[in-house]
Amino acid sequence: MIEVTHLTKIYGDHTAVDDLSFTIERGKIYGLLGPNGAGKSTTMNIVTGCLAATSGTVRVNGHDIYTDPLAAKRCIGYLPEIPPLYTDMTPYEFLTFVAEAKGVPYEEATRQIKEVIELTRLEEMQNRLIKNLSKGYRQRVGIAQAMLGNPDIIILDEPTVGLDPKQIIEIRDLIRMLGESKTVILSSHILAEISAVCDHVLIISHGKLVANDTIANLEGSVSEHNHLHISIRGELDAVTAVLANVEGIISCEQVPNNNGTLDLKLTVSKERDLRDDIFFAMAEHKIPVLSMELEELTLEDIFLSLTDGEGTVSDPDTPADGEEDATGEEEEEEKEEDAQ
Repeated sequence: MIEVTHLTKIYGDHTAVDDLSFTIERGKIYGLLGPNGAGKSTTMNIVTGCLAATSGTVRVNGHDIYTDPLAAKRCIGYLPEIPPLYTDMTPYEFLTFVAEAKGVPYEEATRQIKEVIELTRLEEMQNRLIKNLSKGYRQRVGIAQAMLGNPDIIILDEPTVGLDPKQIIEIRDLIRMLGESKTVILSSHILAEISAVCDHVLIISHGKLVANDTIANLEGSVSEHNHLHISIRGELDAVTAVLANVEGIISCEQVPNNNGTLDLKLTVSKERDLRDDIFFAMAEHKIPVLSMELEELTLEDIFLSLTDGEGTVSDPDTPADGEEDATGEEEEEEKEEDAQ
């Protein structure tokens, strides 16, 4: 559905996107990950036609985003990180305006607006001015406008920012539902959100694509082994002698502690769970096993491994200090309005 080929974006002497190539397939939910300044927002803005690339091509459903922009953009519904809302309108008025701007016929627009308002739980707020809505409800209006026009591809940049836990669950459910009939690209700094919702993960670091696979396949590529933490009441020599006869243990490392137990970190094969084997081997030698915990590789571990623990850096994607301050002031104003 989307073909990105040798995409590059340069700001002065800074390369925000560096020779990026990937393909987005139909009917999947993609998670786009990367540290601050990695080039995620720049990539999204180029793919949606909001920003010109220095070089490279983007094709959406076969339409070039530069030579055939209208056809390409009709296939995309986009929610930027900061929703572009007209705050003096109500959600219903704004969605009507967006539907007209997208060229949706009147009767179809009426049906779609009613549908997206229901899906995003905006019924009670649809006739209030957007400027009087909380940040969470403004985010819902942004998601609703992205869905208008029935695009094949929905691109969401940080869609759950500012939402409470209940709203986050509702939006995740909505994204899963959208993924049943559409292709969804989701950018988020919340790694648990990507794990919970996405079928496929793209990880960008320093403007380059460092991973493009399912989470399960990424786990296998980052680490060939598992780690098993065990706590035992016994002597080190006796315990290691027993463990030496358990097939699948690759290495054993003692973990210092002050609680009088013997704590070990075992590197074990991924092929099968060795906890039963270890338990029965220890029981045979009357050595008490107090606990065993298998250390599972998380998306955060994969992310840090592939990005070399890259932290936050400055980037043209990142708002200037003044812009961040202004956003903070707006949030304080929203809280005061909600309290009133």
